[in-house]
Amino acid sequence: MPDSPRAGLHLSWYAHASGAGRLVVVTGAFDVLHVGHLRFLQSARATGDLLLVGVEADNRVAAWKGPERPVNTGVERAEMLAALRPVDGVFLVQGDPDVKEPEAYVDLLRPLDPAVLAFTQGDPFAKEKHSSARLLGAAAVEVPLVPERSTSALLNGRRSVPTAG
Repeated sequence: MPDSPRAGLHLSWYAHASGAGRLVVVTGAFDVLHVGHLRFLQSARATGDLLLVGVEADNRVAAWKGPERPVNTGVERAEMLAALRPVDGVFLVQGDPDVKEPEAYVDLLRPLDPAVLAFTQGDPFAKEKHSSARLLGAAAVEVPLVPERSTSALLNGRRSVPTAG
């Protein structure tokens, strides 16, 4: 699977997946890894045979979550994710932070031919992810949020915030 330049977004591989089967794709910041991320990735992986994780680039995370984020660089986040048992491959999602419409993700993900796009219930981009899945002919799977676990809550000294991390 080669790196794929796209008009709005492009991906750069950090760790390629090997194997074949029903491909599950998730994307997100994955800034400060915690048990909520691990449980999300385990649940997403259970919906298919291979799990690919798209890590949003630093400029994209900062634009969406504020200038203090991300805490860890995209490459560090990718390295941590690649080391997790449920993860089969990791790529960085790069491009203009304002590009978040479903068509941009469809162009980015189409060469991967995912069978499933998984995301956390309450994801602020859930509507766009459902639309992307439909355009790709993939199933959209909403994984329940792990109660009391989100990166934003942990960084703010709280444990109970119902948002995607």
